[in-house]
Amino acid sequence: MSDPYAILLTPPDVDDYRRLRVVAGLSAKSEESARLGLPNTWFGVTVLHDGHAIGMGRIIGDGGTAFQIVDIAVEPAHQGKGLGKRIMSVLMDHLHANAPAGAYVSLIADGDAQHLYAKYGF
Repeated sequence: MSDPYAILLTPPDVDDYRRLRVVAGLSAKSEESARLGLPNTWFGVTVLHDGHAIGMGRIIGDGGTAFQIVDIAVEPAHQGKGLGKRIMSVLMDHLHANAPAGAYVSLIADGDAQHLYAKYGF
């Protein structure tokens, strides 16, 4: 059986970013803040299902000394299928391959998400 999910190595567009944050229970962001912030993504992923964005994750930072994992979100209908783990794996693989040695990597989480992030050393 083929994988129904595709992972694009790019952050979501502004509309998908704003929608995914809200449906996944994260705080809403204005269109203006999303338009200003998203181009500054160091690395991002978008998960598609039938051509529709249903998940995302981003890394922000200065590109050399400090990075932060942010905006991990999956639509509720697609949660519990390992997509959060897949997003984190892609983000962590990119960090390991591209971030300079000794760079700080941080992540802030609350609620049940902390159990997922603990598997990656956070």
